[in-house]
Order: sequence, then structure tokens, then C-alpha cells
Amino acid sequence: MAQTQSPWMSSFRGLLLIPTCLALNALIFIVFYNSSGSAPNFASESEIIQTHQFQYSASDHPLNVSISTLQIRHKVTLEHRNPPPLPSFGRAKGVFHDEELFIEDYKEMNNSFKIYVYPHKRSDPFARSLLPEEFEPHGNYASESYFKKSLIKSHFITDNPKEADFFFLPFSITGLRNDRRVSVSGIPNFIRDYIYTISHRYPYWNRTGGTDHFYVACHSVGRSAMDKSGEAKSSVVQVVCSSSYFLTGYISHKDAALPQIWPRKQDPPNLASSNRTRLAFFAGAMNSPTRQELVRVWGKDSEIFAHSGRLRTPYADELLKSKFCLHVKGFEVNTARVGDSIFYGCVPVIIANYYDLPFGDILNWKSFSVVVTTSDIPRLKDILKGISDEEYQVLQSNVLKVRRHFKWHPSPVDYDTFHMVMYQLWLRRTSVRLPLMD
Repeated sequence: MAQTQSPWMSSFRGLLLIPTCLALNALIFIVFYNSSGSAPNFASESEIIQTHQFQYSASDHPLNVSISTLQIRHKVTLEHRNPPPLPSFGRAKGVFHDEELFIEDYKEMNNSFKIYVYPHKRSDPFARSLLPEEFEPHGNYASESYFKKSLIKSHFITDNPKEADFFFLPFSITGLRNDRRVSVSGIPNFIRDYIYTISHRYPYWNRTGGTDHFYVACHSVGRSAMDKSGEAKSSVVQVVCSSSYFLTGYISHKDAALPQIWPRKQDPPNLASSNRTRLAFFAGAMNSPTRQELVRVWGKDSEIFAHSGRLRTPYADELLKSKFCLHVKGFEVNTARVGDSIFYGCVPVIIANYYDLPFGDILNWKSFSVVVTTSDIPRLKDILKGISDEEYQVLQSNVLKVRRHFKWHPSPVDYDTFHMVMYQLWLRRTSVRLPLMD
């Protein structure tokens, strides 16, 4: 008569089966790999020992059986194609992610991209905030006004909404902020009412729920403009200076970063004659913990000049005598210091976590700047001194190459800031749209 096996013995054998199977599989893999001659014979090989751990814990099992860890060590062959040596930070020499693709796409954009602007008259009670400024833009948030003036003058404008790729919401956040009838707290209400009006007066908004609409803002309050507009907050493309993908209201890849650039009519200085004797420079208000930390650590250093408040010397002189110029987060991730650095040929150092950098879809920022985290402030000197003279020359040379992309003109010029912003919009256009009814 066959004996009946107890449940206790079944559990025990099942438990022992686990490491046995694992060991057997490992043995088969090792024998097969070592005996195989089919591995590619690359010109250059390096071996990496990888350890895989398999552990079964039986502490909760009634038997309380302890099973040791099984380790499998094997070799992984990597292919190397003998690439040219890169700088220590892995920077590529080209300033574009893909220059050939960008040039080809840029030409197509120039030939076919169309924007429809919602029309307004000078008699409109809010005309100053809805129409382009008649005077030359100025101040810290001039990028918003420059874009609108450049767009209205450009060949991208169409009067036929049927051929439009995007619809421009022309309100000025800076204008509304300075209008006593609206002010900062009233901007979300104004935008809510504005969108309600255009969605009932025109058919364009309702066709896509606003996904082919965009607005431009450089002041930080622009990111909250859609707070009371419901659907618009997640659909409208925001082109804003305060492009932090850590905070709510900005959605990377849907929205786009606008560079904050101080208007300058003069040509860039003769950089060949500048003598950059200082390692790094920063000056500004202490309006964030990051800036306070920078000054606390480096405020008395002889090689990194970190100054709080206004300078006694000309700002431009300090930029010209420094190898690196520090962009340090203030109230927002953005300041005009990136544009300042590039204009004066100083390699920008970005110290602002979660900053969706302007033209990041197009430009390879590692090729002309140094991007570090705020936690790297105590190591800043070591990081900057770790960049060799040869590496620095590549960085500064690339700064000069990208300078034309960070400049506004009274009338748009190819590849300037206006056209780069337009290209970012071009990348975000949708290919699916419902036809407009006559």
C-alpha cells in the first residue's frame, strides 16, 4: 500500500526546490556562455562584472528555513567605436542636438507656419494690454512685448483662420499687471472672461478645446493666468519665462520656455580684447535661499565673486572680466543673467533646479554652459576648476555661436530669439484638427 505523504513534507520539498532550480539555471547559463564562440569580436572590449542576487526569505514560513543568497557573476561585452575624446563633463562640441534636422525643419517652418491673432481695435478699453506696444519694449520683462511686436510684423501672420496652425491669445500679462482695473489678483478673472468671450464669438477655441492656442508671458504671474479657466489650464500652450517643471501650472513639452533677455541696441563687445581674470561672478538681490547660500559660502572668496545687492562697479565690466557667470535662482528659476552672460561672452553656470531651459528642444546646453544643482554650491569652485583650459575654450566659443539666438531685434532676423520661439511652437503644433465650418 502506498504511503500518504504529509503536508509538512510537501512544503519542505517545495521549499528546497527553489534554490536547486536557481542554481541549475545559473550553471546552465554559465556553461552555455563560456562555451559559446558566437559573441561578436569588437575592436575594443571592456568587461563588467555584474552580480545578480536572488534571495528567498522563509522567515515567515513555519519551518523558518534560511536559504543563502545565490550570486551569479558573468561578463558583459560592450562595443566601443573609438569615439573622439570628450570633455570631462561629457559635452558635445555642437551647439545643436541635431543641426541638420533643425535647419531642414526651420526652412519648412518659415515657409508654412501660420498664426492667427484674435483681432482687437484701438478703441477696445483694454487695447494697451491686447495690442502691441507702440514704443520700444524695455525693462526686465521685455521679451513678452518683443515677441508680440515681432509676430505682428512677421510673415507668419494669417487673416485666414482655416490655414492657421496656432491661434495667439494676445493679452499682455505685464500690461494687465500694471492696469489698476485688473492688477495681479484680477488677472485670472480677466483671462477667464476673455476665453469665455472668444469661445462664444469664434468657433476656433471649441474645435480643439484650446490646444492650438497659446499665450506669451515673461512675468512670473503669467503662469497663474489660467487658474480660473478650467480646461484652458491644461490645454493652452504657455510660452513663459518662468518655466519650472517642478511647480504646478507648467507642463514640459506642452509648454515652452521664453528666454528673459534685457533689451540691448548696441553690438556685443569685442571679446577678443577682454581679459577674464576672475573665475566666476554673481551679483543680485537675496530673494531666495539659493542665493543666500551662494553668498554665505562664497561671499568672501577671492576667485568667486558673489555679491549681494547692487554693484559699485559697472555690471558689464564684471561680466567681461569673468570666465563664468552664475545664474542663480531667485523668486523663479529664470532671470536675465543667462542672456547677460551670453551677450558678454561669459560662460553661464546654471544653478536652478527644475529649470526647463530656453530652446532646450533645439540647443545642447551642455556645449556652452555648466548646469549644476543647488546642492553643488559648496563644490562650485572644484567643479569650475575641474574644467580644463581646452574645455573652457570650447564652451566660450560655443557661447559666441549661440549668441544670435538670444537677441531681440526691432524687426525679426533669421535665427534670432523670435524665430527660435516660433520654432518651439512649430514643434508643438498638432496634426489632428477638425475642419472649420463656413
